[in-house]
Amino acid sequence: MMDYTNSSMVVYTKLSPNHSGLRTHRIDRIMPHCASGQWTAEGLGELFEDSSIEASSNYGIDRDGRIGMYVEEKNRSWCSSSNANDQRAVTIECASDPRKPFAFSDVVYQRLIELCIDICKRNGKNRLIWFGDKDQTLNYRPKSGEMILTVHRWFADKACPGSWMYARMQDLAQKVTKAL
Repeated sequence: MMDYTNSSMVVYTKLSPNHSGLRTHRIDRIMPHCASGQWTAEGLGELFEDSSIEASSNYGIDRDGRIGMYVEEKNRSWCSSSNANDQRAVTIECASDPRKPFAFSDVVYQRLIELCIDICKRNGKNRLIWFGDKDQTLNYRPKSGEMILTVHRWFADKACPGSWMYARMQDLAQKVTKAL
């Protein structure tokens, strides 16, 4: 069995029934999402509590930068429209503007950086990588110490994580790697 921990940055927990139980793959990916709204941690918890929506994420960063947990890291969330990706990725819903480009506030983006650092450290990773290419990313086998960024739009007809965040994926990878 693999050992999993959850972030100590969490200030609100409401565990969702929308998950597939224990992961079948070690965590080696992080997937930030745009939540398409200025959600609170509690609001995301209420959303993911509804089993009829068949969606969840491991974490959420709300409009004030507060971090909620909805699916423990040991379990696979229903977040990226891809079982294979969700088995490996820690998924993070980020409060964003409700329309294109789905921009994050400065506080949400800063907390995303901090949460990614925390996830990498707890999972023994010292480098976060963004290739910016679906085929290259999905065919890459991360080396020990490497964590890979993926995006929802690669698995479904969605804009997620929005053009604002998509344009900052390399910046996110660099800032997290530098801090590690």
